[in-house]
Amino acid sequence: MPRESGISSTRMSDTARRPEVLVIDYGVGNHTSVCNALERLKYSYAVSSDTKDIKDAPAYILPGVGAFKEAMQNLRGRNIIEVLREEVIGKKKPLLGICLGMQVLAEDSTEDGLHTGLGFIPGHVVLIPHENVRVPHVGWNTLTIQKSDPLFVAVSTDARFYFDHSYHFATDEKYRAATTQYGGEITAAVQHGAVYGVQFHPEKSQTSGLRLLRSFMKNTKK
Repeated sequence: MPRESGISSTRMSDTARRPEVLVIDYGVGNHTSVCNALERLKYSYAVSSDTKDIKDAPAYILPGVGAFKEAMQNLRGRNIIEVLREEVIGKKKPLLGICLGMQVLAEDSTEDGLHTGLGFIPGHVVLIPHENVRVPHVGWNTLTIQKSDPLFVAVSTDARFYFDHSYHFATDEKYRAATTQYGGEITAAVQHGAVYGVQFHPEKSQTSGLRLLRSFMKNTKK
């Protein structure tokens, strides 16, 4: 079974000695479901926030559940922002942000004040327009896909994904990989270079979510 002995320690899957992807644990939300999905797909992984592990990894998944402010505080507190920037932006290693992990890719967020994000993809995290809908947005939605390659190449046009969020990533159309309808059009996925993000939870979205994760992992080997 995998071992975990601390915040910055490495937890390895049993499927291989060298991890194919690093799941970054920065203390917001439960990354167990992401790891379970990777195990089901038979990909090897490690879980860590250690800078050496980040430098050694070929690709990254940045999950997250909770508040933007806390997420950025935790990333700063673990001293991993600059090494992530070097590896992802400088060396163009693929990164997939999930839910809050997608939102911190933005320039900033207006959740509970104004807070600076990683700035890996231009845009701002703002409250979902809620004149005619209930916030938070919780449930299953279909997508309108703008960029099928690489995340959505194996996903059917009527696939449904599981959302749970109150804020969304407002960004230019050229960075949108997919949108969904909830009180209007909101961003469901972003893409810029080797940086990807999904607002929904692929690890909780059954077969369609597993197909998306497999597409991301296949793309990391190109």
